[in-house]
Amino acid sequence: MVSVGRGPANEVIRARAEGARQLKLRVKDPWMSGQHANLVQVSDRWVLEDTNSRNGSFLNGAKTKRVILADGDVIELGHTFFLFRERAPRNEEEPLDLDAAAFRAGIPGLATLLPALARDFRIIAKLAQSQVSIVLAGESGTGKEVLAKAIHALSGRKGPLIAVNCGAIPETLIESELFGYRKGAFSGATGDRPGLIRSADGGTLFLDEIGDLPLFSQVAFLRVLQEKQVTPVGGVKPISVDIRTCAATHCDLEQLVEEGKFRTDLFSRVSGFTLPLPPLRERREDLGLIIGTLLGRLAPQGEKVTFRPEAVRAFLHYDWPLNMRELERCLGTAVVLAGNDPLGPEHLPASVREAMAALATAPDGRRRPLSASEIAQKAELVALLREHRGNVSAVARALGKQRIQIHRWIRRHGLELSSFRDTPE
Repeated sequence: MVSVGRGPANEVIRARAEGARQLKLRVKDPWMSGQHANLVQVSDRWVLEDTNSRNGSFLNGAKTKRVILADGDVIELGHTFFLFRERAPRNEEEPLDLDAAAFRAGIPGLATLLPALARDFRIIAKLAQSQVSIVLAGESGTGKEVLAKAIHALSGRKGPLIAVNCGAIPETLIESELFGYRKGAFSGATGDRPGLIRSADGGTLFLDEIGDLPLFSQVAFLRVLQEKQVTPVGGVKPISVDIRTCAATHCDLEQLVEEGKFRTDLFSRVSGFTLPLPPLRERREDLGLIIGTLLGRLAPQGEKVTFRPEAVRAFLHYDWPLNMRELERCLGTAVVLAGNDPLGPEHLPASVREAMAALATAPDGRRRPLSASEIAQKAELVALLREHRGNVSAVARALGKQRIQIHRWIRRHGLELSSFRDTPE
């Protein structure tokens, strides 16, 4: 059994009573009762039981006295939120309890409460000081560049981190941007320029969206990695460089190799270790850590920002289709709108508020899971909205649908057009 209640400090107490294991969670929360609720295992399921608490117990925003829990349920006791997981895989070397305070002095980007991701981050920390090339894979906005900065910080390399957006450089300028050029190499080349690769000498070259690199540029870049030399456009003498590469992609590089869109030899050079970063909707355990980090950048006095419970519920139940980039924009706007007041639902975008409204209409406080076709529909819609920068007419033409139907799908999936209109190329 697990009992949860108010205490003078956050504390975890393990004990045995009548041969059964007991876990007591004491939380420094004045809105929580001394003995607020119990979690009891019944057969192979867990049941939440309110123990006549003063302010009640809530499951996914709905008040409850007794309810069977499902994986991913959000429990609210007082002003404290708990995310229920049926199982969290761990090995014997990992601690049973983790305190978020332990992450405060760490390097941003490497903090997580997810055991599997924590193991990957430990591997990354070990590899950071080596020459092993790392590929960070995941949806747009999952924090790949933040993690690349963490890898560079741990590497001990004295040179800078130079980020290259491989999909943003025009094909005609890729070689001159990457390799630099000599004065007079082409019209407008009025002086020597080192290029991005030589600028990263002694440091880390971060190749963002490497899957967008054209084939002809892949050949030239492969030569750089093999020979550790760069020949500027218009030059004849190669120049030695000392770089460590870290790449990021939202594509499946192995699939691109199979399709002939990405060279096998370059893939083998850049993918010494591949880390798939989960989307934000699969990291709800980490929302508190991530929000705390973002507030440190967004608010001059981030520690003084407070949240009303309704806003926290919305944050925990929204899917964040654009991941951390969307969360950061949402927080930045909400902090300004809230001013010195507690941050509430009225300060959040309509898409986040609508997610809570949809949850409130469910009879058991749980949203109906999306079907496979709905998941595919949402993914296609998000991709097209991102491609067309929130232009509904353009999305409607691409899908052969009426604009009103696109707006229905946008509302159904809790999307907000302004999030896509601000998305950079």
